[in-house]
Amino acid sequence: MTNDQITPEQPQPHLGSLAVGGQEVILTRAAAADVPAIVALLADDVLGQGREHAGTDPRYTEAFEAIDADPNQVLVVARAGGEMAATAQLTFIPGLSRGGALRAQVEAVRVAADYRGAGLGEAFFRWMATYAADRGATLMQLTSDRSRTDAVRFYERLGFVASHVGMKLPLHASGPTASASAESEPHQTRPGP
Repeated sequence: MTNDQITPEQPQPHLGSLAVGGQEVILTRAAAADVPAIVALLADDVLGQGREHAGTDPRYTEAFEAIDADPNQVLVVARAGGEMAATAQLTFIPGLSRGGALRAQVEAVRVAADYRGAGLGEAFFRWMATYAADRGATLMQLTSDRSRTDAVRFYERLGFVASHVGMKLPLHASGPTASASAESEPHQTRPGP
């Protein structure tokens, strides 16, 4: 069965399971019905409180549909006792560098407050690394906000290395923001009409 044949009422494909603290955690692809719970997890965070919009914002549904339709995207939910315990998005990026390597980018990792500190995060990351390697990825990468010092220590403990400098440029329909554009191109002028 492919993702486009799955409706929110149907069970999602079982991706795996974890044993955490004597409890079984079931991993599946997210369904459309999971979007509100995923957004709630994203918002249950110091940074997420200011940028996520819980409720029925149609942008989340549109984003989910695009993710679900893309075979290089895997939006994973982890359930313990039937409730959402964690989520993460894996993006598989084919590239020419590193000998045509396939990379696995990890984004939007969240563990529900009730499950933090119990080993779920570590087990979830180890599962993601195995899943990514089984799909042919030779490198798993992620970014973390500088203010998340505990998260950075956690990733380093798992073996991630801060080997690069990550940068972001906020974009709008008309291009980069004026301040970002001015900072990134201080000595360039735009050509005339």
